[in-house]
Amino acid sequence: MPIKLILNISQVVVSVILIGLVLLQQRGSGLSQVFGGEGTGYHTRRGLEKVIFTGTIIAAVLFLSIAITSLFLAKPLG
Repeated sequence: MPIKLILNISQVVVSVILIGLVLLQQRGSGLSQVFGGEGTGYHTRRGLEKVIFTGTIIAAVLFLSIAITSLFLAKPLG
């Protein structure tokens, strides 16, 4: 199996995981936060919220590294 195919499949899998983790995060009370609604203030992430937050960062870094690796392995256009 060529490395380019493995990178493409892994990038799709990581992107789906990243989308799921971003959607699981809670941010305020919907659109009221965007338009200047009252904020909940600063709070410390605990438990599952911290795990989801850390997993999102790890998935984003993994996605970026796969994308850069795939870019360097691409064939030149000429």
